[in-house]
Amino acid sequence: MTRIIFATGNKDKLREIGEILDNEDLEIVSMKDAGFDMDIEENGTTFAENALIKARAIAKASGCLTLADDSGLEIDAMDKQPGIYSARFLGHDTDYDHKNNYILDKLKDVPEEKRTARYVCAVAAVWPDGREEAVTETFEGRIGYEQRGNGGFGYDPIFWVPEYNKSAAEMTSDEKNSMSHRGKALRAMKKILEA
Repeated sequence: MTRIIFATGNKDKLREIGEILDNEDLEIVSMKDAGFDMDIEENGTTFAENALIKARAIAKASGCLTLADDSGLEIDAMDKQPGIYSARFLGHDTDYDHKNNYILDKLKDVPEEKRTARYVCAVAAVWPDGREEAVTETFEGRIGYEQRGNGGFGYDPIFWVPEYNKSAAEMTSDEKNSMSHRGKALRAMKKILEA
């Protein structure tokens, strides 16, 4: 069994990762469960750079194969904000209910066709020998007009998925994982790991 440390402390994200990378040959543990409680400064300019920064730091400290992701929401009508600052948008401790309502208010006069947005996810892997790989995928949608649904996390209640005619927070885990940015990026990385 291959042990992989995933450089995250986010329990929701780790659960989603476990569902997507479901493989009895892989044991996926969070960096905290592996004994690493580091504050890693994400100072890259892209999602892939930030994912690699996190994966390198934990791989170096642990000597283990490490995966990390960086993801966020790009809203075209807001010049692709919040982008790489999605988690820190409006401040580190601002809850997503406030962030979501701020975005809805900012876009209140923006017509349907200009409410395009996407989730972006980069997943990076760093092996103990220093080899590195990174993949980036997207999940296209629109910003809705209200918060809807209790599933998912983050910006999911305002992220409208036209194919399902519901928000990402109203989708089942299987529906979301089949087309999400993180699902696509993790499946691409799984192929690299299995190779």
